[in-house]
Amino acid sequence: MLFHSSIRKDLARSFGATVVVLATIVMTIILIRTLGQATKGSVNPSEVMLVMGLTVIGHLTTILTLSLFIAVVSTLSRMYADSEMVIWFSSGKGLGSFSKPMFQFAWPILAMIALLALFVWPWSNKQIQDLRDRYERRNDIERVAPGQFQESAGGKRVFFIDKDSPNNQTGRNVFVSSVDGHFESVTTAQQGQIEINKGERFLSLQQGQQMLKNLKTGEVRITEFKDYQLLIDPSSKFSVSDMQSRIMTSFELLKNPTPINLGELSWRVGLALAAFNLLLIGLAVASVNPRVGKSYNLALALFCFVAYYNMVNVGQNWIAAGKVTLPSFMITLHGLVFVFAISWLMIRHLNLSWRNLLPAAPLQNKASKA
Repeated sequence: MLFHSSIRKDLARSFGATVVVLATIVMTIILIRTLGQATKGSVNPSEVMLVMGLTVIGHLTTILTLSLFIAVVSTLSRMYADSEMVIWFSSGKGLGSFSKPMFQFAWPILAMIALLALFVWPWSNKQIQDLRDRYERRNDIERVAPGQFQESAGGKRVFFIDKDSPNNQTGRNVFVSSVDGHFESVTTAQQGQIEINKGERFLSLQQGQQMLKNLKTGEVRITEFKDYQLLIDPSSKFSVSDMQSRIMTSFELLKNPTPINLGELSWRVGLALAAFNLLLIGLAVASVNPRVGKSYNLALALFCFVAYYNMVNVGQNWIAAGKVTLPSFMITLHGLVFVFAISWLMIRHLNLSWRNLLPAAPLQNKASKA
């Protein structure tokens, strides 16, 4: 049918262009953020692009939802501005008739948003967390780049080795600064190398000195040495990080219905429901008067999207804090938004106005009396 095919083609063109633009913006922002994390030592510099890609995949739900909403609003607003709506309305098509071709185009995207929110989002977060944990579990010497001061995994030790060091197992002009409890030590040596003893790694330093300072009393002790063993990689140092709700699968969240897990589950399910409701809102809000302009409608559409998404995030925090239950919040927020969107769409479809609901003023006879 010409009506359905023309609507779907316009939506596809607008949706594709919007996805490209939004994905480029998000990738740029995430790349800058990931580079900052790599500079601080939270992310392996050689894995920046991998972390960025996984982060973008996790944010595809928001990108697709916003792109679909913008595609609906911009396409229908352009049809109003170009008077195409007048032609369709005069041929017997109301605004509600656009819902069928719109959902025929959007249902695969809605299904993809639901799958991304329920399954891909926790998977991408888990992969990123595994990369960071693996980077943090490296021994201190592997983290050191010759000629640079580098902080250790625990953040309590700083290393420096000369640029002329032959490899990562041996270093010249070694500098180590560490804090252990109330003691701060600064150790320097002409040479150092890695030695393994009973499964633990030691840094063997030759020809150097160590300054030990008591941070409480201020007492300083300086010791010179010919050979000094420094433990850098104890076998029991690292432990598996606690499982967080955002990296748990949706099935695990259901099996462990704690308030935090239910809050995370409400956010994932809420993304899919929000994408559906925003389609209806976009169809209703796109109605524009060509003589007035479409800036008002675009601003109203943006406000609806931001307010709805903020309420989804606020609801997650409320459920996690135990202020509301999961079923009551989901029914209240998404149910009320659905009823509001349907009512708004019906008002637009029937071309109702508050002026039509007021009784007509009676005509008054102003004939003069004879």
